[in-house]
Amino acid sequence: MILCYPAKIKYISEDKMYFVEFPDLPGCLTEGETLDDAKHNAQEALTGYLASVFERNLKIPEPSNIKGKGVYYIEPEPEVSVPIVLRKLRETRKLTQGDIAKVLGISYQAYQRLERPGKSNPTLKTLERLAKVFHKELHLEFA
Repeated sequence: MILCYPAKIKYISEDKMYFVEFPDLPGCLTEGETLDDAKHNAQEALTGYLASVFERNLKIPEPSNIKGKGVYYIEPEPEVSVPIVLRKLRETRKLTQGDIAKVLGISYQAYQRLERPGKSNPTLKTLERLAKVFHKELHLEFA
C-alpha cells in the first residue's frame, strides 16, 4: 500500500512561482521557485499536514485519483507514511495494536511507536514481519 496524494501545481507568471495545492487536503498549500522546488516543498507540506491530522487522531482523507495537466502525485516522508499505512491496514482488519504486538512478539509500547509519526523507525526485518501479518508484499524503492 503506497500513500500518494495528487497535488495541483500551477505556474503563476506574475509571481514567478509555482503554486501547489492538495485538493484532498484543505489548507495544505505551498510554493516553489522551480517545479522541482515546488515538488520538494509539496512533500514537506504533505508530511507536516498528515502528521498533524494523524497526531490529533482525526480521520485522514483518502487520496483521490485526479488526473490532468499539472497534477503530480506526492508521497509523504516515510516517518509519516509508514505509521499511517500501518494504522489503516490494522483498522481494516479490525485488529488492536495489542493484537499485532502479540503476533510480532513485541511489547504493546514497541508496536505503539511503530504507529507514531516521528517515532516509527522499523527495521527491515520488522517491516518484513509486518508485511506477513497483513498478508502484503514488501517492496522497497530507492530514489
